[in-house]
Amino acid sequence: MHDESAWREANRLSWNAATRVHNAHKVDQAGFLRGGGSTLFPEELELLGDVVGNRVVHLQCNAGQDSLSLAALGAVVTGVDISDEAIEFARGLSRESGIEAEFERADAYEWLERAAREANVFDIAFASYGFLCWLHDLDAWARAVAGVLRPGGRFVCVEFHPLLGVFDESLRATGDYFKPRGPRTWDDGVSDYVGASGGALSPSGHRDGAPFVNPHPSVEFEWRIEDVLSALAGAELILERFREYPFVNGDRFFDGMEEQEGRRFVMPEWVAQVPLMYGISARRS
Repeated sequence: MHDESAWREANRLSWNAATRVHNAHKVDQAGFLRGGGSTLFPEELELLGDVVGNRVVHLQCNAGQDSLSLAALGAVVTGVDISDEAIEFARGLSRESGIEAEFERADAYEWLERAAREANVFDIAFASYGFLCWLHDLDAWARAVAGVLRPGGRFVCVEFHPLLGVFDESLRATGDYFKPRGPRTWDDGVSDYVGASGGALSPSGHRDGAPFVNPHPSVEFEWRIEDVLSALAGAELILERFREYPFVNGDRFFDGMEEQEGRRFVMPEWVAQVPLMYGISARRS
């Protein structure tokens, strides 16, 4: 696929199918949130800091669990996602949990452009865990993010490290970190990574399900750390903090990974210990 509109539509359909399956694994999410539970990990909380009273836009918010966890901390949250299924679920979860947040179904680029035109500004723009691979133009995206931040506002993210891409299924480092960025089409689309995590992404409770094969392909892009930092710098966002982590939160990328306390996964001892996630906080001047 080489047409931008076709990429977006393919990904929307693929995420619609996957989101239904992902949420089928998660038990009583509304009750979990209503009772004070949170789906946020310590790493994003440390980078976000105190969010009480802050206007936060959660870009590519998926089905809203993290958005509502932020709202429960006192933030005024708007969640944006391309998936109809995800936004519909998020709105229902907001009603059932009693935690208020606004959710909008839109492509991230289009939403950011509209928000900037309408002078709809935020204290924090937040994104996490697998958001970059759906972005085809990092420079345009970073400029658009900067355009919805008030002066002094921050962009905060936690993302999987691109070094994960050099390992094959048997955890041998055989890939090329400097491979072309994409687009790359996956015929099997967005996977059931929630089911594969064995409960690490289901803090409310987990139920197993039937094997899932996504009928809709997906289109992804691969970005190196230098791409991300250069895009943020080009948008005149000032880097405040950069973190690297030797573990992955919630997602068992490879079968051989070992689970630790806190729903973290690490490489087995016989594999080179490399950063598996990273976090960024950058401020608009």
